[in-house]
Amino acid sequence: MVNGASAKNVLGGKLETCCTSPMTGFYRNGKCETGADDLGVHVVCAQVTDEFLAFTKAHGNDLSAPGFGFPGVKAGDRWCLCVSRWKEALEAGAAPPVDLAATHAAALKEVSLDDLTDHAIQTEI
Repeated sequence: MVNGASAKNVLGGKLETCCTSPMTGFYRNGKCETGADDLGVHVVCAQVTDEFLAFTKAHGNDLSAPGFGFPGVKAGDRWCLCVSRWKEALEAGAAPPVDLAATHAAALKEVSLDDLTDHAIQTEI
């Protein structure tokens, strides 16, 4: 794993857990960590939407369909997405909201912090 316990998020802080139900992350540890064997770079912690699920299904990756030990996800679930797919969705106007504290700093190699911030999950204060 890249960084492991010292992994940083896009804000420069400690990488927080994205989701444990369903268990997400390339390493299925709840975090959007990445490493040399993660060819898809699953580093964006997103709260998936119906619009995004339809978009990614139309592009060959049906995240809503269970299979091979994968539970499938539904709108409202948080999931570690491939940064390239999130960027494609952004360009198509279908990017789901992201949890900045749980999105790995490696995402900044492909997308800007401004784009991620513009799509940040809004939390009540």
